[in-house]
Amino acid sequence: MTTSPATVRVALPQHLRTLAGLDGEISLSVSPPVCPRAILDALETRYPMLCGTIRDHATGKRRPMVRFFANEEDVTHLPPDAPLSGAVARGEKPFLVVGAIAGG
Repeated sequence: MTTSPATVRVALPQHLRTLAGLDGEISLSVSPPVCPRAILDALETRYPMLCGTIRDHATGKRRPMVRFFANEEDVTHLPPDAPLSGAVARGEKPFLVVGAIAGG
């Protein structure tokens, strides 16, 4: 049985939307299971100018000052292949890519 791709909404910070020439949220087709890696792979495939901005080119690891939220929960430190369930996987709520704020 083949599972059809899910439509996932993604919200990016302003500087990445500007780089990609986007206005607001985007919708991506993501093959199941919907997980952070699959979402970011689809995002970088559709918007190659974002490659290296969210994840390191060489290692594929998340950049230190970037956080991910799904279903109103911080999923930054979940394994990249951990399936996301709920409203994000159904396209009801966006997967958020957020620039972390540091200071002291």
